[in-house]
Amino acid sequence: MALATFGAGCFWGVEYFFREINGVINATCGYMGGKDSATTYKEVKTGTTGHAEVVQVEFDPSIVSYNDLLDTFWKNHNPTMLNMQGGDIGTQYRSTIFFHDKEQKALAESSKLALARSGKWGQRHIVTEIVPIQTFHIAEEYHQNYLEKNNLPSCHLVY
Repeated sequence: MALATFGAGCFWGVEYFFREINGVINATCGYMGGKDSATTYKEVKTGTTGHAEVVQVEFDPSIVSYNDLLDTFWKNHNPTMLNMQGGDIGTQYRSTIFFHDKEQKALAESSKLALARSGKWGQRHIVTEIVPIQTFHIAEEYHQNYLEKNNLPSCHLVY
């Protein structure tokens, strides 16, 4: 199995669209990229810890490739929105890819460049950061599989 970590706004929607992919074993909501070693949702939602809401994806690379996960990431949020997605505003909702190794970094950078060159977003700049993984803090249990537990549709906007 392999890991990938993405931030694309509210982690409930991000978790939802990754869970739908054949070959994804698990998608776990959490926090990454901040200064504090112990983090809670109450702290992260203030936007002062530096963490992003992320989903760590465990996947079987013999079934689904990292490039497939990148395609899903790019298709399910607006990567031109700085520190926000829809009505969620703050650095905790930033568009980010935390790479786990050099290959993921190269693939993420290549896919970002290809998206920029595609013209899909016109003249708007893709602000997605591509940074090395940091400590992953698992979000509280009530955030895990939140939309399914509460019988809600995806909260993510499709662009």
